[in-house]
Amino acid sequence: MPRAFSRQPVPSCSSSPWHRRRCERKEAAGVFTGIVEELGTVVGWAGDHSRLIVRGDVVAADARHGDSIAVNGVCLTVVEVDGGVFTADVMQETFNRTSLAALVPDDPVNLERAATLATRLGGHLVQGHVDGVGTIVSRQPGEHWESVRFTLPAELARYVVEKGSIAVDGVSLTVAGVGPDFFEVGLIPTTLKLTTLGHKDVGDPVNLEVDVIAKHVEKLLGAREGVA
Repeated sequence: MPRAFSRQPVPSCSSSPWHRRRCERKEAAGVFTGIVEELGTVVGWAGDHSRLIVRGDVVAADARHGDSIAVNGVCLTVVEVDGGVFTADVMQETFNRTSLAALVPDDPVNLERAATLATRLGGHLVQGHVDGVGTIVSRQPGEHWESVRFTLPAELARYVVEKGSIAVDGVSLTVAGVGPDFFEVGLIPTTLKLTTLGHKDVGDPVNLEVDVIAKHVEKLLGAREGVA
């Protein structure tokens, strides 16, 4: 099931300006929790389609050059901030592996700042390194939630398990069901309201990031078998 959409710092990091500065210096750039902070809006593209401009009043409020912000689950580096608008570079590799190239002005986007040591881990560890792109296969509204099925690239299938975690457009979700080429999740009204998942239709693409812990375990077990 989707995680609760709240981000509350522990008291020690808000009790004084000194503690706040100390926590800010501990920011773990590029590590997120999959808890969307804000539904931002695409302003447009600049630099021959190599820089994405996004309005996000919450995440841009304290953003600085070099900070990491996840946009639809893609970790981007801030290069400019102007009021509630930030600009981030987008590399060709990012276009090749994600759905960002399809964004146009006024599109909604999920935004999350990089986690700090003061951030509650309400979702799961998300790197912002998209593993592949899936598409929405079906949406089945229910009384209390909506069941949504997505395609699952074959190379990612072994990392997705029932009751495991997956990031969809940067949203930390629990897998409700999985097949050879698809997976399903249940979306509660809060998730539908506060993220892009409530705005997407059947056939729309989504960025997928599997649980990084599963990939590390696979590599470690493979190395051990190789030694044996």
